[in-house]
Amino acid sequence: MEKEMKKAKAPKVLDIKEATSCDATAQMLKKAERDGVETAFHRANTMKACPIGADSACCKHCSMGPCRLNAKDPYGKVGVCGATIDTVQARNFARMVASGAAAHTDHGMSMLDVFREVVNGNIADYSIKDPIKLEEVAQSIGIETEDRSVEEIARDLYEELERTYIQVEGEIPFAKRVPEKTLETWRKQGVVPRGAMREIMELMHRTHMGVDQHYENITKQCSRTALADGWGGSMVATEISDILFGTPTPVKAEVNMGCLKEDEVNIIIHGHEPNLFESMLASVDDPTLIKAAQEAGAKGINLVGMCCSGAEMLSRHGIPHAGNFMSTEAILITGAVDAMGVDVQCIKQGLGKVAECYGTKLFTTNPRCHIEGVEHIEFHEHTPRECTDSIVENAIVRFKNRTLPIEIPNIRNAGIHGFSHEYINYMLGGTFRASYTPLNDNIINGRIRGVAGVVGCTNPRVKQDWVHVEMVKELIKNDVLVVQTGCSQISLAKAGLYTPEAAHLAGAGLREVCETVGMPPVLGLGSCVDNSRILIATAEMVKAGGLGESIADLPVAGAAPEWMSEKAISIGHYFVASGVYTVFGVTFPIVEDTRFHKLLFEGLEEMGFGKWGFAADPHEMAHLMIAHIDKKRKALGIDKARERVLMDMADRQKLEAA
Repeated sequence: MEKEMKKAKAPKVLDIKEATSCDATAQMLKKAERDGVETAFHRANTMKACPIGADSACCKHCSMGPCRLNAKDPYGKVGVCGATIDTVQARNFARMVASGAAAHTDHGMSMLDVFREVVNGNIADYSIKDPIKLEEVAQSIGIETEDRSVEEIARDLYEELERTYIQVEGEIPFAKRVPEKTLETWRKQGVVPRGAMREIMELMHRTHMGVDQHYENITKQCSRTALADGWGGSMVATEISDILFGTPTPVKAEVNMGCLKEDEVNIIIHGHEPNLFESMLASVDDPTLIKAAQEAGAKGINLVGMCCSGAEMLSRHGIPHAGNFMSTEAILITGAVDAMGVDVQCIKQGLGKVAECYGTKLFTTNPRCHIEGVEHIEFHEHTPRECTDSIVENAIVRFKNRTLPIEIPNIRNAGIHGFSHEYINYMLGGTFRASYTPLNDNIINGRIRGVAGVVGCTNPRVKQDWVHVEMVKELIKNDVLVVQTGCSQISLAKAGLYTPEAAHLAGAGLREVCETVGMPPVLGLGSCVDNSRILIATAEMVKAGGLGESIADLPVAGAAPEWMSEKAISIGHYFVASGVYTVFGVTFPIVEDTRFHKLLFEGLEEMGFGKWGFAADPHEMAHLMIAHIDKKRKALGIDKARERVLMDMADRQKLEAA
């Protein structure tokens, strides 16, 4: 009887110090617990991750299953249809790539739709703000620009880039930007993307029950699909955003929750599409709406970003940024957010409940993303102000009727953002000699050991921000220059690594370069879709010479320390397929010591691609990347730094005589 009346286990208490290294988020989590409000941190703390799913040892692609295979004895059993552990893993991995690539591709196609309507004169609220970038992109894919109008070039560019999505044969337009030797590898292996729609469709077909049942063949199409994302959908999204809204240049801006202002109407835009945010900029600057806010008792209207559209506006316009993915609920707990508008990607359904608890007006705006119980105000690019003005008006009403106490963490972190590929090119070489040659020279002479792209999400399964920060500190300490995008960018900005003064944390060589140029040791490139800027940078490094003929030859590496979405898997795989060693943290959807694991972690590199890596500890991640960079330096014959010798005239004359 006593056994039957056992007390239920007490709920697991969240250790906030172990949940986040962000002081502002920690402060809000404590307030949430006082207020009885649940967040993703609390749910992750009480919900154990499925171990079978984490190892990708489960197949649920037909109703004969789901079939659970044994990760401890991977070849001891097969699925009902006979599928082996390698087939099951390859299908699961491929479907993650397909979903992630579809997210970026759909976003890119939306941007291209807006571009077409602007060029055709059907949208008046947006215009081509960077005609120089327009010409450069057009020239990069073989479009004639000399003695032609902006409109003529833009129409040709639209028609050419449309092939990125709808083409069924041939090679996508931006394949022309890929270093020749890398492209040769793709052609040899049969992975040059034709068109994104075809690649995603074919990959989904192949992973249907009873179709492709060889892990190597599935991985081949998986690579083709991922490349259609990185060198296709994502790259189109970035380039068109720059053409329409302006290419980022360095700008000083603040991040963290202290960007909220108690005496102003606070509006947050969260998601991934810049169109909504650009229109919101116009709405918050509207004199009529500013006057309405002042009449409601506010000093003004305060626009703040979150997540990736926030990172894009941070880089492009210096708009303050409140926090990354795992802080999106926490920011509402301040009680100071009067309205939050969201569009697509990385939008937690839990935002609806938290917003309701604190009286924040939450609005979905995109037809692709509705949330049960949340009001929807549809955003239309032809009449964008109808949506954004309405959000502002609702925010003003909420400000006027605030009743709950407000608690804003007094934490703001300043930094320099907006290092686009174009600006890095200019920063290194100047106006007339813009080039990656100075970067290559400093890698060759050993001042800079190599370059690391650190990207990706934040994940409640690990301590928020901590893994990003610790890994990057270790990298720059070892003279590795870091470029960043997405939520990772905000993690590092909060840690103060986006200031030129942060160069004191770098090794002697990298510090010397940073101090000479006046740049931080960590360069922010924008949102997660802007990873395509890193691809372009690697191609330019090859083009500048001295570091091999292929992206796979470069002393570079990539990492997503706290990844959590299928988009991250697609991003990781298009870097691997491009030739970059890419390390993921938290977990990896694979069973070790299987044939599929060996293919991803060894075999792809042997075929001329990059390869995957995994580690949970940030310092181990960093040293895996450094070891790979050193391996590439040795292969290039630059593993020993050249000793710098000061020479007088007599020394020079001896050299000339010799």
